[in-house]
Amino acid sequence: MKHVILVTGASSGFGAMTAQALSADGHTVYASMRNIGGHNARAAADMRRHAIEHGVDLRPIELDVQSQDSADRAVDTILAEQGAIDVVVHNAGHMVFGPSEAFTVEQFAQLYDINVLGTQRVNRAALRHMRSRGNGLLVWVSSSSTRGGTPPYLGPYFAAKAAMDALAVSYAGELARWGIETAIIVPGSFTKGTNHYAHAGRPADTDRLAAYDGGPYRGLEDQLLRGMAALEPKDADAADVAREIARVVALPHGTRPLRTTIDPSDDGARVVNAMADRVRAELLRRIGLEDLLAVATISHG
Repeated sequence: MKHVILVTGASSGFGAMTAQALSADGHTVYASMRNIGGHNARAAADMRRHAIEHGVDLRPIELDVQSQDSADRAVDTILAEQGAIDVVVHNAGHMVFGPSEAFTVEQFAQLYDINVLGTQRVNRAALRHMRSRGNGLLVWVSSSSTRGGTPPYLGPYFAAKAAMDALAVSYAGELARWGIETAIIVPGSFTKGTNHYAHAGRPADTDRLAAYDGGPYRGLEDQLLRGMAALEPKDADAADVAREIARVVALPHGTRPLRTTIDPSDDGARVVNAMADRVRAELLRRIGLEDLLAVATISHG
């Protein structure tokens, strides 16, 4: 079955690869990014060129997840052009790197705004339509850092991703009776094939940063990056994340797994998430809400 799909944060990395993989499967894909007329103009042009060269339906669209008006406009545009949105892929996010103390409160808030509140804005724009149809799929691009090994100097990012993952799990139960599925994709740390580390934000408090750089944690950044890179198998391919998202989207409605992990470095998230998801399922059964573990099939007669 072919779907109309919105992918957020599709200017580069997992988002761009996912948009291309989904369009290759024949779906109509809206690859959203902010500031298409400015710093993402080249990324939008690359998407249009890719669509022409590969004969796929891949359309860049303006969407800033930090603006409810922008999310509403993007969803309204898709509905006007297609009459439906079947799948939303929550991929937009930002990474930061450095000692947590050196990030200002405002930086923490901005990171939370992008990685967590951004998904809420898009949901509030799209879910009313999905609920009215009694069908849909939310795909959340999480991170193994939410429950796997948590190395230092990524604290603000890990905290935001953990919040997003928790929100995704709550939404899964709140949308099941509406016929809307939830699929959480959990990538591990890919040091090649994405620009996560290269474009990571840095602490604004340079004095606090200097204290760490010159104190007992001198050299930790390089040691950490070398260690993470050494854990990653040489054949690790970030595009596997996009391919897995495409595979999950292609599954029949009602059969998609709640959580899928793609972690070549195997930092432990798969094991811990499996236990946490089992505990959740057991609790729902104990309180008489077992039906929330499976998406409803809604007939409109």
